[in-house]
Amino acid sequence: MLDSTHRFTTLPAAPGVGYKPQHFAQIMADATPVTWLEIHAENYMGDGGRPLAQLRHLSEKFAMSVHGVGLSIGGEGALNADHLSRLKHLCNWLNPASFSEHLAWSTHDSQYLNDLLPLPYTPATLTRVCDHIDQVQNAVGRPMLLENPSSYLAFDESTMEETAFLDELSQRTGCGLLLDVNNVFISATNLGLDPRAYIDAFPLDKVGEIHLGGHDEDADDHGAPLLIDSHGREVADPVWALLDYTLARSGPRPLLIEWDADVPDWPVLQAETVRAANALSHIPARP
Repeated sequence: MLDSTHRFTTLPAAPGVGYKPQHFAQIMADATPVTWLEIHAENYMGDGGRPLAQLRHLSEKFAMSVHGVGLSIGGEGALNADHLSRLKHLCNWLNPASFSEHLAWSTHDSQYLNDLLPLPYTPATLTRVCDHIDQVQNAVGRPMLLENPSSYLAFDESTMEETAFLDELSQRTGCGLLLDVNNVFISATNLGLDPRAYIDAFPLDKVGEIHLGGHDEDADDHGAPLLIDSHGREVADPVWALLDYTLARSGPRPLLIEWDADVPDWPVLQAETVRAANALSHIPARP
């Protein structure tokens, strides 16, 4: 019997990996244990050429996930209609098993910022983001997943916890949630919070996908640890431990390895997916 998360995604509860074109031949030859791939939507909004030809071949062999990074769902302005139209066209053509975006903003007036920035959790923000999610889901004709951000500061004006904010978004719009465990660890470290308490409060029944990625370590002006969500190295051991804690509570979920900067050779990335498969195979039985 399908669990409730299948109303958000039809990805298998197995390892996936963020696809990079330099790995195309090796993935097509042997991607074990990977059974699904994620692409960034903005890289495939053209009209043709090698990227879409390769994507067509991949989609015949793997389940696909489309992950958007440019909608600016948390932005104060209206969503970009042209961008949303291109996203709809891509989803209609590819028919992915999952579509997701970030709880973040990256636009101001007509300017696009090369970052995914957090937002305050207030009733006004909640209403605006709900309106944007409704617009996206109506346009693409499918439920979406919304990803928790990595945070480097907290807003004094916030009146809701992040987990409660995400839960309310899902309740109002019917969207699912994408739980990035690395982002949880980063935010908890930077803001002095307990990452396990965050997982305990997260609406895990609404999670359609889990992400893992690498981060860089730095220090702030006072010498306190400062973690940067870089996606440029292997997943850190404390994040794997937090994943185990999460899976023990959520049960199996589609589990993605993200590596977007300083992309390694395929065997290095494949080894991370093997570790993900191992985590999925050792989930303790829940009462």
